[in-house]
Order: sequence, then C-alpha cells, then structure tokens
Amino acid sequence: MAVQGSQRRLLGSLNSTPTAIPQLGLAANQTGARCLEVSISDGLFLSLGLVSLVENALVVATIAKNRNLHSPMYCFICCLALSDLLVSGSNVLETAVILLLEAGALVARAAVLQQLDNVIDVITCSSMLSSLCFLGAIAVDRYISIFYALRYHSIVTLPWARRAVAAIWVASVVFSTLFIAYYDHVAVLLCLVVFFLAMLVLMAVLYVHMLARACQHAQGIARLHKRQRPVHQGFGLKGAVTLTILLGIFFLCWGPFFLHLTLIVLCPEHPTCGCIFKNFNLFLALIICNAIIDPLIYAFHSQELRRTLKEVLTCSW
Repeated sequence: MAVQGSQRRLLGSLNSTPTAIPQLGLAANQTGARCLEVSISDGLFLSLGLVSLVENALVVATIAKNRNLHSPMYCFICCLALSDLLVSGSNVLETAVILLLEAGALVARAAVLQQLDNVIDVITCSSMLSSLCFLGAIAVDRYISIFYALRYHSIVTLPWARRAVAAIWVASVVFSTLFIAYYDHVAVLLCLVVFFLAMLVLMAVLYVHMLARACQHAQGIARLHKRQRPVHQGFGLKGAVTLTILLGIFFLCWGPFFLHLTLIVLCPEHPTCGCIFKNFNLFLALIICNAIIDPLIYAFHSQELRRTLKEVLTCSW
C-alpha cells in the first residue's frame, strides 16, 4: 500500500538493503526518541502469505466442488476466501520479486517495477476492501436468516447474492484504483478509515442483536423445561465468548492498519506517531494473519464443507 510512513517495499528493494529478521527492539525516530519497532522479514511475509494462499484456495475449491454449498451464504464465504487469497497472493508475489531482486536472479528497470508495484497495490487494496465488504455481507446474511427466517429464501436468493457479489467486486476495484492514485490526499485516507469503522459498527450491531435474540430463544426453551437460569446463563456466556472472539480478531487484525491511516491524518509529524509508522509491515502482516483465521471462523465449522474438503485433499473429484 502506498501510504505515508511506509516505504514502497518493491521499489525499495532496488537499494539491495539487507533483509531484517523478525525481532522486537527499540529504534530511533527522526527526533532521536526511542521507538518500539517490530521488524518483519520478507521470509515471514512469504510464509504467512503461502499459508493463507493455500488455505483460502482450498475453501474456494471445496465450495466450487460441492453443489450443496452453492447457496448465498457460501457464495459470500467463497468470495471472502477469494478476497483473502488475493490479499495473500499479491503479498507473496511482491515478496518473491523482492527476494529475486536482492539475490540478483531478476533484473528489471525502475519503470517496470513501478508499474508492477502499482498493479500489486491495486490488487491488494481492492481485495482488502472486498474482504471487509464480504465480512459485512456474511453478517447481514446471518442476521436475515435469524430475524426473517420464514422469508429468508425469498429475500436472499442466489441471483441477488450474485448481483451483490458483482457490485462489491466492481466497487472495490474502482475505489481502490482511486485510492492508490490519490493516496496522498487526506480525504482518501479518511474515507478508508470511515469505511472500516462503518463495517466494525455494522458487524457489532448485527452480531450483538443476534446474540440477544439467541439468548431470548434459549430462555424460552429453558422456561419450558423449568431450568431457566442455568441454561440461559450458560448459553449467554458461550455466545458472548464467541462474539468477543469474532469481533476481537477482526479489530485486532484490521484495527492497527487503519489506526496507521488515521495517525497519518492527525499527526504525521509527531514523534510518537512516527514510532507507530515504523511498524507498518507488522500491521500488514496482521491482515494476512486475519486471512488465515477467516476460514477457521466462517468456513471450516461446516460439517458439509469439511467432508468435501477431505475429498478435495484426496483428489476425489
């Protein structure tokens, strides 16, 4: 991502600077103050990217194989996996090019690298935006399935889901292209931050409302069995833990990156903000980690999907 406070990693590799190893240490910022900085090596980027790439490719292949999974909900899950796959793939491609340049196995002009860097930035940005959109779409789909259960199949149809998917992809590509072209404008960064906050609020409101409805349902069942308090409290605690994990992972993996963008707007020259800017690669690594975690939360809990995954792994097409 071409944002202030981070070097464009691909073009920066032309300087053939040694690759840093993962470490936690203190680094000096421009004012001489001491900063806490986590260095992420290209090798670690490559490893995380490859794990995410394989994992999300398996999700896409599994859903494509099993016609029973060709429903709106799994359509959104498949597109989320595809978005995460592109996030990881673009970072794997960038890291691989960097390693080849540093090893002297690849020679390219700066102009060519600039164009390649722009393409990778657009792919990364658009896939990140689409990933956030599909996380929101999954939350909306689950909300409708709970609160409008009888009308769900008439509201969320497969053609409607496909149109929503197409709209998300087109909007993500268009807006990411504009964001990359005008990344140094404050309005662009603010739009990205507001978009993240909107997705966070949307998911929090919908999932909290769903948890409240589920607790009410459990309470009603408990009354029928005259075991109101134990069942209700146990179910509510389990639901609260699940909700905390879901939203907590989302915030921890995506929050630092958008905090970085926010600080670029609020305090680009402040020494403390400068220390945070030095950890941009860590924030990007957290997003890739989220791409690894997403299939575990949204896909692999399905017994049907796990069964089909075994068939994919054993090449039983």
